[in-house]
Amino acid sequence: MSSESGGSAVARANRVVVKVGTSTLTYENGRLNLRRIETLVRVLSDLKNSGREIILVTSGAIGVGTGQLGLKERPRDTAGKQAAAAVGQCELMYSYDKQFSTYGHVTAQVLLTRDVIEDGRRKEHVVNTLSRLLEYGAIPIVNENDTVAVEEIEFGDNDTLSALVAVLAEADALVMLTDIDGLYTADPRSHADARLIPVAEAIDDTLRAAASGAGSSRGTGGMITKLNAAEIAVRAGIPTVIMNGANPRRLYDLFDGEPIGTLFPARSAAR
Repeated sequence: MSSESGGSAVARANRVVVKVGTSTLTYENGRLNLRRIETLVRVLSDLKNSGREIILVTSGAIGVGTGQLGLKERPRDTAGKQAAAAVGQCELMYSYDKQFSTYGHVTAQVLLTRDVIEDGRRKEHVVNTLSRLLEYGAIPIVNENDTVAVEEIEFGDNDTLSALVAVLAEADALVMLTDIDGLYTADPRSHADARLIPVAEAIDDTLRAAASGAGSSRGTGGMITKLNAAEIAVRAGIPTVIMNGANPRRLYDLFDGEPIGTLFPARSAAR
């Protein structure tokens, strides 16, 4: 698939999964970046008004809870992370629900753990619920159920979750919003000569080496988890874009067909 046709496929996408990370949603202290969330919600609401179906996969519960509780750093132990998530998820959903309702849209909270998706019958219930929510015109807001998740049943990062949700929902496109412009030839924060990769036709060892490195102190992922998520999605025939979430209005440019971030064209034989 050419970059042009890949970009066109994203522009034509009707059912879209948008994943937003903790570093995009919050300030360094863990508090919600309200201006950015308001802009993101306004853009997603407008895209929905245009006729698209939107599923939002959001991180941030633990990060927001850390800020709400006044903790100096993100908890490292399971009980601490679960407690922070319980506090943060309330604040996160309250903010989303309040903002989306301003534009006349109904939100629905969907919390998942890996064991749900790996069990055939329970996975079917997830698929049916997402389908019915979209049929009703709601915006599903999906997060990992961090309050009960332990190592054996956690996804570990919401990049993977977003790709799996895109597959379950039979989405037409997956867009991952992060804190840099896309996938570079090396980490641009430590390599001045790093170049943005506008189209990644194949995910190979060279790309994996370029994507290595940890994520932010507020999140769990990094570029490598986004690369792994993109691979899951494109194998299922879903074109994927990694782009900077600092200015959510750039989503308009993306769906107008402009080259934004890094595009991973779908593998045509997958679907």
